[in-house]
Amino acid sequence: MTTPSDQPRLADGAARVRALLEASADAKRATAEALAGDIARAAEYVLAAYRAGGRTLLFGNGGSAADALHISAEWTGRLARERRGLPSIALTANGAELTALGNDYGFERVFARLVEAHGRAGDVALAISTSGDSPNVILGVEEARRRGLTTIGLLGKGGGKLADQVDLALVVPADDTQRVQECHIAIGHAIAELVDDALLAEEAGG
Repeated sequence: MTTPSDQPRLADGAARVRALLEASADAKRATAEALAGDIARAAEYVLAAYRAGGRTLLFGNGGSAADALHISAEWTGRLARERRGLPSIALTANGAELTALGNDYGFERVFARLVEAHGRAGDVALAISTSGDSPNVILGVEEARRRGLTTIGLLGKGGGKLADQVDLALVVPADDTQRVQECHIAIGHAIAELVDDALLAEEAGG
């Protein structure tokens, strides 16, 4: 059995890790400076949907698909404190749906079809794309807007085409995909925390 001590050491591995983590922290600081107000506004949209009996729909590709699952689980489960489960659907969760729809309608239509199936006026669609140019995410947003959903984009790299198509664009001021994705999760957690703050305060007040 080999152990790490038996292998050649990475050149300046610890320094590289520090640099990567510092880059992530720098991206988050820039995001806080640029987007704090808009992130709070996004939380207000989500809160309004939940107060009215609506839900959130989240979707994206690759790492953004995983982010959709992660953020959705913070609402159906819990972030840090006990409260009622909140209705949220990650449209990336069902492999049978995605492959069936991709096969029957084309990959570019998968999210539009799922929004058609699950979205209702007053819901919130949270579209996640590091580039803002993913065709299937764009078509999902177009369908959401047709159906009267509020649309929020978690974006990066200048926002791409989606920046002008969503009701609220949260464009992380970074160009590296990994930095953008790290900030997207931080934004998702911040939105969930603000929603919890409001709902738990309402429960405590009667």
